[in-house]
Amino acid sequence: MILIADGGSTKADWILLDKSGEQLLKTRTGGLNPAVSSEDLMLKRIQENEDLSKYKDKITNVYFYGAGCGTEKPTLLLKSVFESFFINALVEVKEDTYAATYAVTTEPGIVCILGTGSNSSYFDGTDVINGVPSLGFILMDEASGNYFGKRLIRDYYYKRMPKKSAKKFETQFDLEADTIKRNIYKENNPNTYLANFAEFIFRNERNSYSDKVLEKGINVFFKTRILTYKEVKTVPVHFVGSIAFFAKDIIEKVAKKYNVQLGKIVRRPIDGLIEYHREKLKLEQV
Repeated sequence: MILIADGGSTKADWILLDKSGEQLLKTRTGGLNPAVSSEDLMLKRIQENEDLSKYKDKITNVYFYGAGCGTEKPTLLLKSVFESFFINALVEVKEDTYAATYAVTTEPGIVCILGTGSNSSYFDGTDVINGVPSLGFILMDEASGNYFGKRLIRDYYYKRMPKKSAKKFETQFDLEADTIKRNIYKENNPNTYLANFAEFIFRNERNSYSDKVLEKGINVFFKTRILTYKEVKTVPVHFVGSIAFFAKDIIEKVAKKYNVQLGKIVRRPIDGLIEYHREKLKLEQV
């Protein structure tokens, strides 16, 4: 049995396949980002899932693709968590850019992630190449959920948010300063907390204010994470993630502005990952 997972800071989707590629299980846990979550918290989130616990001793391979796995130290931390739980499995942990790539293309292209966090990479047809290492939600993550969440909170407090939108914002979130500061500076996963505020844009009817917020953030992402690739004029640019999916119209507008060839826009990469690993299983059995 092989276990495949696409994980972010908010959630992780898990798929269990038998040796013939048939799906046995689909489940979900809380986010498993080793860059922002403790070892104990990540292990607890896995242990609490009854589906994973039921099969954990029978799984032979774990393939995890996740946010926060772009550098060695957090990758090894998460790998050790999985090895302590899936005791009979070989574990492979890769950055979420690989999952995004496998989900949208087998040909050269630029692949972008716009979810709780954001990232981009160039796929040459064989290897995934990161143009700029991600430094996380404080310094980078342009056009991500937490990026837009921060923008909304600042606009509300600086009274730049239109009055009608501000009243709706107040009814949907706890905007007490002490609550916000506690969640950002003292609780686990502040990036996920901030990203929750971005739901305001998509939960409510879009308007000129929300479109302006989206367009500005996506413009910044194009400038910093797409136009910097020399291949940008010759290959398509694909997007994966919930922010990308719901802001498709804005992405199309900005891509046209920069004369960028737009490829696929996919909300969740897990379906593409399943097909990728099914093909791998077929090749291994030949």
